[in-house]
Amino acid sequence: MTVSESMNRLRMQREALVTAALEHVPFDGWTMAALRSGAEDLDLATGEVDRLFPGGIRQAIITYVEMTDRKMVEELDKLDLPSMKIRERIATAVKTRLSLVEHEKDTVRAALSYLTLPQNVPLSLKLTHGTVDKMWIAAGDTSTDHNWYTKRMLLAGVYGSTLAYWLDDKSEGHADSWAFLDRRIGNVMQIPKITGTVKKAGKFAATPFKLGAKLVKCMPTPGRVRRQFSA
Repeated sequence: MTVSESMNRLRMQREALVTAALEHVPFDGWTMAALRSGAEDLDLATGEVDRLFPGGIRQAIITYVEMTDRKMVEELDKLDLPSMKIRERIATAVKTRLSLVEHEKDTVRAALSYLTLPQNVPLSLKLTHGTVDKMWIAAGDTSTDHNWYTKRMLLAGVYGSTLAYWLDDKSEGHADSWAFLDRRIGNVMQIPKITGTVKKAGKFAATPFKLGAKLVKCMPTPGRVRRQFSA
């Protein structure tokens, strides 16, 4: 077995265990207990949890996010995104990403609770960067200059605030969330030359983590979500 095949097999095993654990996360949270319950459902030996996730819950959440991101890309590849306007492509990407976890809101909340702990904020920013980067690539972005950072910073803000709103949205078909998303994208698209070269964007390239500066405010802990968006 090649290294690539071995890594792919390990990824599939991890994703299978995380998928099984999702049934338990709403009750146990993102904990080793949830992973062990998932392992029992798959008839795996208890030791398999430690073998597959030596990094513990942190590694399990990374697997969950990256697995969902990959599914998002697969779904977007089925669509005719090039025929859409840029704001429609971005809206479609965000809607697709959230729709994939439509029945896992408690799981997402639990993941956010973990990721918004001070020691986990860098990981949160890294994972969000990965998600919005895949959205822009699917939307056809080929920028390689400072505009690359700017686009991802702006989309991180749109995605983060929409996610927080969506978690508490009980409207039919999440219509209120999609209206909120359209307004946020509309605000972003008003920024001059967002689809072209953005002048004076060097300040955004100083460090990749500046990408998530606004995201920390847009992705509050669950108890703050309703207060922030109920107005």
